[in-house]
Amino acid sequence: MKIVVCAKYVPDATGDRKFNADNTVDRVGVDGVLSELDEYAVEEALQIRDATDGEVVVVTVGPEVARAAVLKSLQMGADSGVHVLDEAIHGSDSAATSLILARAVERQRPDLVLCGMASTDGGMSVVPAMLAERLGLPQVTFASEVVVEDTTVRIRRDGDAATEVIEATTPLILSVTDQCNEPRYPSFKGIMAAKKKPVETLTLGDLGIAADQVGLDAAWTRVDGFTERLPKSAGTVVTDDNGSGADQLVSFLVSQKFV
Repeated sequence: MKIVVCAKYVPDATGDRKFNADNTVDRVGVDGVLSELDEYAVEEALQIRDATDGEVVVVTVGPEVARAAVLKSLQMGADSGVHVLDEAIHGSDSAATSLILARAVERQRPDLVLCGMASTDGGMSVVPAMLAERLGLPQVTFASEVVVEDTTVRIRRDGDAATEVIEATTPLILSVTDQCNEPRYPSFKGIMAAKKKPVETLTLGDLGIAADQVGLDAAWTRVDGFTERLPKSAGTVVTDDNGSGADQLVSFLVSQKFV
């Protein structure tokens, strides 16, 4: 079974994230990582591969530094990678991203395409559905558990009020939640082996996509403005003089509109 995983390079959530002057996320001037939620997709793909004697290809879209997302996946155990790199991609929204991913995935002719449940920077959860529409494939999403038997994929989806069991036949699009597995840490052997694994770099031209189909000017959504997070300040100390502490606390809660 050939499996393609769509992995995203995102700003590190523990770092100092920034916006560029055009209100797009700064993905070059800040520390970045493979999206944590995509690690679950990579891990699930590896487990399915090991059980079916298959192949795992990781695809990412982004600037030069986004190659790190592919490298981390290869260190975990993926077999090869694809990096779509083109300056015209800057500022692309989810619709354009799904177009680029669809063209890159088509070249691989996979049996199964895995995605995380969302990206940790955007959190929209729409790319798997858009990808399924563009590829004309069925989709099973938000899987908490995955069972693959030959060409049949059965998932368990846990909701707030009920649990569903959904079944479909490959080829298909599958997205998994952070409950489906525990992503492995790259071993020293895996880190060394990743250096020899192939990574193909593609441009928009290689995918047959015109520059005006993607990028900030073609985006259906955009950020109009942003406000930087206020720096941390010292808290308010309430001194209980003559039993006035409770009144001071209530006054503070009212002033902050907590009560």
